[in-house]
Amino acid sequence: MGDASPTPKPAPAGPAVARDERVKDISRLRKMMIRPELGAITGTILVFVYFFLVARDTGMFGPEGIMNWSTVSAQFMILAVGACLLMIAGEFDLSIGSMIGFSGIVIALLSVSLGWPVWAAIIAAFVLSLLIGAANGYLVIKTGLPSFIVTLASLYILRGLTIFIAISTTRKTIIGGVKEAAAGDWLAPVFGGKILGGLFTWLADIGVVAKFTAGTRAGQPVIDGVPMLMVWAIGLVIFGHILLTRTQFGNWIFAAGGDAQAARYVGVPVARVKILMFVFTAFTATVFATCQVMEFGSAAADRGLLKEFEAIISVVIGGALLTGGYGSVIGAALGALIFGVVQQGLFFAGVESSLFRVFLGVILLLAVVLNTYIRRLITGER
Repeated sequence: MGDASPTPKPAPAGPAVARDERVKDISRLRKMMIRPELGAITGTILVFVYFFLVARDTGMFGPEGIMNWSTVSAQFMILAVGACLLMIAGEFDLSIGSMIGFSGIVIALLSVSLGWPVWAAIIAAFVLSLLIGAANGYLVIKTGLPSFIVTLASLYILRGLTIFIAISTTRKTIIGGVKEAAAGDWLAPVFGGKILGGLFTWLADIGVVAKFTAGTRAGQPVIDGVPMLMVWAIGLVIFGHILLTRTQFGNWIFAAGGDAQAARYVGVPVARVKILMFVFTAFTATVFATCQVMEFGSAAADRGLLKEFEAIISVVIGGALLTGGYGSVIGAALGALIFGVVQQGLFFAGVESSLFRVFLGVILLLAVVLNTYIRRLITGER
């Protein structure tokens, strides 16, 4: 008989592993509470419910109404993406509004007054704006001054310079004729054109979209396409979200705004990150300005007034902290959507338009209070 193998005995149970008290379990509810988009999502739902109840019979949620407030929201959205990334990096840019007026005047002046091709004027406006954005970032980094002060100075310098250039060259602050100059240009439609025209023609044929009943456009759809302004807004939101959440550079943005000194210790190029964010903010302002010039066919030296504050408010509504290091591009986009819906919703509801500013103040205060509470949840402060 062969020797039977001994029956293995179960190994003695080891000592119970003590739970590390430094590791905190985060409940699902708390995870939801610290999402930067929470306030914007809640606000968006409330705004849509309110205006659906008070303005649903006014055409606000018909095809034309939707296109109306979507276009306005897209304007805020383009600026909010740049402002959001810069604020997460821990900085502000108050020169956004002046950059809009400056870029528009450069395009109109070069194309209409000096006879440049519109595509060359657009490229020149972008180059100048990006250089100014880089200069803002460089001054902030090298001087150590708060970006609030540096860009506040830029706001006044750019606005004054824009008005001076317009008056000294054309004797006026509004330069028209851009649409005529842009006829046949290859780059102008990228900012001032429309897409999906065939879709809206079909929708008009089946009765979903109304048609003009008189005038030179009789029989044509009232909505003849999606403006490139909206395409730029959606594209920038997607780009900003992917950059922030799916790339190493996005981690650097959070690190630069959260604790710049600690970020430097682990190899994050904080100076380069912040300067590039100033450049990107200038880029979004110039995109907005170019779309606006192509739409109206003119440029005005005073355009963009207060746009810097509207962009910052959109970002704050979207959940970004004023101290940097925390925020969301999606949240900023929802903040911009709230702006557009409320601004146009008050018109559709027949409410005095001046109350829009009252709404901005109230919602900004509520957003800051909510964001402060979220920061305390994250950091454990009391």
